[in-house]
Amino acid sequence: MTRRIDAHQHFWRLSRGDYAWLTPDLHTIHRDFLPEDIKPLLRSNGISGTVLVQAAPTEAETEFMLSLARDHAFIEAVVGWVDFEAADAPARIAKLAADPKLKGLRPMIQDLPDDDWMLRPSLAPAFRALIGQGLVFDALVLPRHLTNLSVLLARHPGMRTIIDHCAKPAIAAGDIAGWAHDMRRLASETEAFCKLSGLVTEADAGWSVETLRPCVDFVLEHFGPDRLIWGSDWPVCLLASDYASWLEATDVLLGGCTDGERDAILGGNAIRAYGLAK
Repeated sequence: MTRRIDAHQHFWRLSRGDYAWLTPDLHTIHRDFLPEDIKPLLRSNGISGTVLVQAAPTEAETEFMLSLARDHAFIEAVVGWVDFEAADAPARIAKLAADPKLKGLRPMIQDLPDDDWMLRPSLAPAFRALIGQGLVFDALVLPRHLTNLSVLLARHPGMRTIIDHCAKPAIAAGDIAGWAHDMRRLASETEAFCKLSGLVTEADAGWSVETLRPCVDFVLEHFGPDRLIWGSDWPVCLLASDYASWLEATDVLLGGCTDGERDAILGGNAIRAYGLAK
């Protein structure tokens, strides 16, 4: 059996002060979340390692995450943040990539005011540097960004890309037709992976397996079990679900998969995409 990997989780220490999105109204998660908080969840759910993903648009937070990864072996990879707009972005990327735990970078595209940001010619050196360092591009995008993401990946066909949270389909609003059209194109025209994560928060606290099923069945059909990567999105998932409930829902939603396909989605694909130890 392939090791199980949680390919998308976060830590934060509020006193660091760079989590602008993490406001007191998000009371369930407006506190510190650190390695000791997740260890019991990993043990009880049979998860052997995690991918720690950035939650603040600062290189200081990336250094903070890398320091945690050095102290905690279960953090097998870090997806950090670099200022892609900086004139010396390639040098900054090279400096961070010297740490073997850095496996990817994630601009916070969903929060940027310019939906065309990723296509700015000035960012090309950063994308080329990311590729040159063998890093993964975690695409934190919304459905409205998917057309531009297709253009970006056509410009950089060698860029290993993972679409975070299935690009956050509007499950709660029941409006997934446009999302499905654009995701189908990405699945067929690119080699991008898709993270099976974040769906419970898009469905809101009233979610059920059946409300999630149309999106999960869609990405299973179009990306296939060899390009889906499971993640908890803990602790953000706590806004709508506890850790075990999302994992249990995943087991039900993957009920039509073979054992080998489930192993791939729940660990093997993350190992392959992020270059983790088998």
